[in-house]
Amino acid sequence: MKDSEPLSPPAGARGEALALYIHWPFCVSKCPYCDFNSHVRESVDMDQWQAALLADLAHEASVLPGRTLGSIFFGGGTPSLMPPVLVEALIAEAQRHWRFADDIEITLEANPSSVEAARFADLAKAGVNRVSLGLQALDDATLGFLGRAHLVDESLRALGTAQQHFGRVSFDLIYARPGQSLEQWEAELGRALGFGTGHLSLYQLTIEPGTRFETLVRRGDLVPADDDHCADLFDLTRALTTAAGLPAYEISNHARIGEQSRHNLTYWRYGDYAGIGPGAHGRRGHLATERHRKPENYLSAIARNGHGLSVERPLDAATQATEALLMGLRLAEGVDLDRIAAQSGIAASRLIDSKAAARLAELAFIEHDHEHVTVTEKGMPLLDAILAELVAIEPDAPV
Repeated sequence: MKDSEPLSPPAGARGEALALYIHWPFCVSKCPYCDFNSHVRESVDMDQWQAALLADLAHEASVLPGRTLGSIFFGGGTPSLMPPVLVEALIAEAQRHWRFADDIEITLEANPSSVEAARFADLAKAGVNRVSLGLQALDDATLGFLGRAHLVDESLRALGTAQQHFGRVSFDLIYARPGQSLEQWEAELGRALGFGTGHLSLYQLTIEPGTRFETLVRRGDLVPADDDHCADLFDLTRALTTAAGLPAYEISNHARIGEQSRHNLTYWRYGDYAGIGPGAHGRRGHLATERHRKPENYLSAIARNGHGLSVERPLDAATQATEALLMGLRLAEGVDLDRIAAQSGIAASRLIDSKAAARLAELAFIEHDHEHVTVTEKGMPLLDAILAELVAIEPDAPV
C-alpha cells in the first residue's frame, strides 16, 4: 500500500488491545461450499445459550484480567439469527469484565434477508457498530447455485437498511465461480463498488473437503475455474478496487483508509484474542485455545466445567513464529521481523530462509530488508507457494 496512508501500528506497539470472538453456530441451512462450524437445528433454547455463552465469557475474562478490549466480532454460523437482547447481554458482560477502547469495533455477520434486516435497528441499539453482510453474488442464478436463501433484490434492500443503522458496513462476494468470465466479474464487481460501502471481502471459490461441492467435483459434475483464469480474475479485482479507492490491505480484503477490519487485523498481526462459543479458537500469549465444536458437546462442557474449552495447549517458539509469518504475510503492510522475534524468542535472522528470500526478491515477488518482509502485488497471487519457500523455521530454531 505504498500509495496510501499506512495502517495503524501493530497492537504490540500500543500495548496489546485484546479482541473477542463470539461464535454463534446455527444457520437456517448449510451452504454447499461452507466448511465452517455451522449447524441446522429445529429449535434453539435461547435462555440456555445465553447462560452458556456468558459463563464461557466469564472464564476467558478470569484468565485475561485487566485488558483493554479493542474489538468484538460475532461470527458463525449466522449471528444475525441471535435475538438482539442476547447480543446486548454479551456486549454488556464483556464491558463489565474488560475496559472498552474508546473506538471499540463491534462487528456482527449477517445474512441479507428481510427477516434479519428487521433486527438491524435493535442490533445497533445493542451496541453493534459494524456489520458484515454475506451477499455472495449479485445475480439470482448464482445465489441459487451457492445455496443462498436470499435473492438479489432482498439482499440489496438489506444492504440499504444496514447502511441506515450502522456506521460501517462490509459485504462478501464470491468470485472465480465455474463459467464466470472476466467481463461478468468486472460488471458485477463494478456494480458492487457503486454501493458505497467502505469495506469488501472478495473470496475466490475454493472447494473445501467435506462440502457438497467437493462431492460434485469428485463426481465430475462441477468443474472449478482453472488456475490461470483465477489469476486473471485476481488481477482484475485488485485493479478495480484500487481504482475505486478500496485497495487490498489483505489478500482477500479491500477497504478505504481507516475502514479496515480492526478485529481481523488482530488475527493477521498475531495479537491476543479470546474465542468463545462452539468451535471458537483463541490465542492467549503462548497458549492456543479451542472450544468443543458440536453445540451439544459445548453445552455439556459448560455444565460440567463452567467453560467450553476442549483444548488449551502451549505453543512452542517455532510454532508461534511460523503462525505469525503465515498470517502477517497476507497483509499488504507485511511483517516486522523484530516484532515476531520479540514475540517468539527466535532471532529475526532465523525467521525466514535467506536464500529463498534473495531469490524471491530478485523475482520481485517480495521486498525484504533486515527488519521487514512484504509480499508484492506481483507475488500475492502466488502467496501459498511463496510461503512454502520463505517460511522454514526449524522446530529447534535458536534464540
